Amino acid sequence: MLVDGKWTEGFTPARDDKDGRFVRRASIFRNWVTPDGKAGPSGEGGFPAEAGRYHLYVSLNCPWASRTLIVRKIKKLEHAVGLNVVEPASTPQGWRFGDYPGSIRDELYGSEYLHQIYTRADPHYTGRVTVPVLWDKKRATIVNNESSEIIRMLNSAFGPIAESSVDLYPRSLAEEIDAINEPIYNRLNNGVYRAGFATKQEAYEEAFRDAFGMLDELEDRLSNRRYLVGERLTEADVRLFVTLIRFDAAYYGAFKCNLKRIADYPNIARYTRRILELPGVAETVSIDHIKRGYYSLGPVNPSGIVPLGPDLSYLGL
Repeated sequence: MLVDGKWTEGFTPARDDKDGRFVRRASIFRNWVTPDGKAGPSGEGGFPAEAGRYHLYVSLNCPWASRTLIVRKIKKLEHAVGLNVVEPASTPQGWRFGDYPGSIRDELYGSEYLHQIYTRADPHYTGRVTVPVLWDKKRATIVNNESSEIIRMLNSAFGPIAESSVDLYPRSLAEEIDAINEPIYNRLNNGVYRAGFATKQEAYEEAFRDAFGMLDELEDRLSNRRYLVGERLTEADVRLFVTLIRFDAAYYGAFKCNLKRIADYPNIARYTRRILELPGVAETVSIDHIKRGYYSLGPVNPSGIVPLGPDLSYLGL
C-alpha cells in the first residue's frame, strides 16, 4: 500500500478484525461523472460526460474491475472510455503494467505500476491501490475507484454517447435491484473473500456458510426466471456474474469455498452461461488471468502454483 505517497509493502488483503474476519476498506475517490458536470451523490463536481475524456484502469482477474468492463461493453462505450489492463499476477509493488498476454501497458503515462497513477492524482495518497480506476485525462486525476459507482456512471451519465436502448438500473426496478444487491454482495461477492482471507477458523466457517447459503437461495430464485429481477438484464446480474464466473476457477480452490461448484447448481450454471453468451461479455473474461491472479496471492497460495483445471466446458470455456 501507499503511505504519504511512498510504496511501503507488498500485497495485503485489507485487514482483519480481532476475530479473524476479513474487513474490506472503503474506496477513497468518490467523485462522479455526470451529464452536466454537477456533483453526484458524493464528492465534488467538475466531471461532465465527454467522449474521450475518461479512462479505465482494470485487471481481468478482479471481479470489481470486471463489472466496469462488462458495462462498458454493454453500453458500447469502448470508443468513449479508454482502457488499460494490468498483468494478472500480484507483485511486491502491487498491480503492474506489462506484456503478459491480455494486458495493455499504460498508454497515457508509461507507468510501470498502478500505484504511480494513484500518486499522480495525489502525491501524498495513503491507502490501498485497487482496481478499477476511472481516470480523468483532462484534470489528470482519479474520478472514482469504487466499482459499484463507476458502473452506474457508465450506465447513465453518457447519454447519446452510449447505447441508449440498454438501461441496467431503470428507475422502476431500482428498489428491487438495491434489495437483491445487498445480500449478494455481503454474503457472496464479498463472502468468498471473507472466507479466503479469514485468519481464524470461526471467521472462515461463518463466511463459508454465508456464501453457500446465498448460492442455495439463488438456485431457487433462478428456477423460474431468466435474470435476478424478472426477464431483463440489470446491474444486479452484472454484479453477480463476475463472482460466478470466477467461482470454480478460483474461489473453490484458492479461497477454500469447496462445498459445491457452480457446475453443481443447474439453474445458476445455465444463468451464468446465459450472461456469458450476451454480446461482448465473453471478451471481458479471461480464465487464465483469473487463475494466475488468485493463485499468485501469497497469503492463500504460498507456492504460487497455478492449477491446470478445472473443466469449464459446461460454460463453453
